[in-house]
Amino acid sequence: MTERAAKEDAMQNAAQDRDPPDSPLPDPMRAWLRHLETNRRYSPHTLDGYRRELHFLRELADKAGLPLDKLANGHIRQFVARLHAQGRGPRSLARTLAAWRGFYQWWAPAADLAGNPVANVRAPKAPRGLPKALSVEQTQALLDRAPARVATEPAALRDQAMFELLYSSGLRLSELVGLDLRYQRSADYESRGWLSLDEAEVVVLGKGGKRRSVPVGQEALAALRKWIGARPQLAPPASLPEDAAALFLGARGRRISPRVVQLQLARIAQEAGLPTHVHPHVLRHSFASHVLQSAQDLRAVQEMLGHANISTTQIYTRLDFQHLAKAYDQAHPRAGRKS
Repeated sequence: MTERAAKEDAMQNAAQDRDPPDSPLPDPMRAWLRHLETNRRYSPHTLDGYRRELHFLRELADKAGLPLDKLANGHIRQFVARLHAQGRGPRSLARTLAAWRGFYQWWAPAADLAGNPVANVRAPKAPRGLPKALSVEQTQALLDRAPARVATEPAALRDQAMFELLYSSGLRLSELVGLDLRYQRSADYESRGWLSLDEAEVVVLGKGGKRRSVPVGQEALAALRKWIGARPQLAPPASLPEDAAALFLGARGRRISPRVVQLQLARIAQEAGLPTHVHPHVLRHSFASHVLQSAQDLRAVQEMLGHANISTTQIYTRLDFQHLAKAYDQAHPRAGRKS
């Protein structure tokens, strides 16, 4: 969770966690909570949250002078707007509506209501969080580590090559594990993605079945050549065509699984002393952020990432501005920093 999202949740909780009214809930609401407890086996924590939200619904209905069975869709929308004006954020309102919607979904048939008044009522959209990216220094700390085993162990050479390639080319995890040593086509198998060392690029099949070519940097090429030299040590004498073609192999000689990549990267990041959990998509985010900081070419980054819509890529401009703003605050003598 980003710092901004954490602050928003804290504000939402502060607005939500005031004590609900002391008066008991109406019978239908108490019956629904008993149903959740006994038949659905909801946890006490969840039940307390739902009970709180039902208190607020009853309080809002009382202030409007309306019984629960007379509430309509328009009333629910007014209640949501009122709570939003009182400081509830999108995530908090989404939880509120979930409780109200669940209650009416259960009660409407028994009470012979025309429908669920909370149906189709949605909370305001939460602001889109920034993707998590490493700084250039953190990325270097991750990739420039030099334990002795990297030079000798096939699995360590493989890991180095995988992570250099993830960062060098901004690949998705599925694209990485789908790569073959080279393009292959036979009666039994055809490559979906492959490495071309001579062209210094990888060809990948991305979302929506769209194929794209992405350049590979010199550091990644060097790491890939070392891994390819050691790859036969993990390759079994006979294997399925898909495994025999795979660029990256697991310990049993089969195409490496996404989970192994995730675990290895998290372990290496921890060994490198990085202060945050690192997963493969973080390296993709870091690639996009760092290229954009240097080149300022949004369209080129879009093409390399394989985004269908440039609006998806534009979120990295916010990361770029965040980086510049931080540098300004640290360096400018009149940035308004507190002494």
